[in-house]
Amino acid sequence: QVQLVESGGGSVQAGGSLRLSCVGSGFTYSSNYLAWFRQAPGKEREGVAAISPSGSGTEYADSVKGRFAISRDNAKKTLYLEMNSLKPDDTAMYYCAADPWYYGLSPSRFTSWGQGTQVIVSS
Repeated sequence: QVQLVESGGGSVQAGGSLRLSCVGSGFTYSSNYLAWFRQAPGKEREGVAAISPSGSGTEYADSVKGRFAISRDNAKKTLYLEMNSLKPDDTAMYYCAADPWYYGLSPSRFTSWGQGTQVIVSS
């Protein structure tokens, strides 16, 4: 079955960096659109960044543009999120998601999800 496993979360101070990874299995990884989402306590899940199957297309939420970078390695079946200049507002559980058809940042449109990795940014 489809499996997505995130890693790389942790606690950092504001201004720091983290790199999240998400390894996929059980599906045709290179044909799927992938994305990162996040959810803070008491808030709705929001899209952070999305990437096309080839990696040539990317989309970012305004709140992370210029600070975060999404990338993928189809040979390794791994999705990445490089996060720089982290802010306390970036504190959340981060999830990766996959879908064979949808390219965008709407969480309701993605069919497969990982369990998440926690990111905490202290001021």
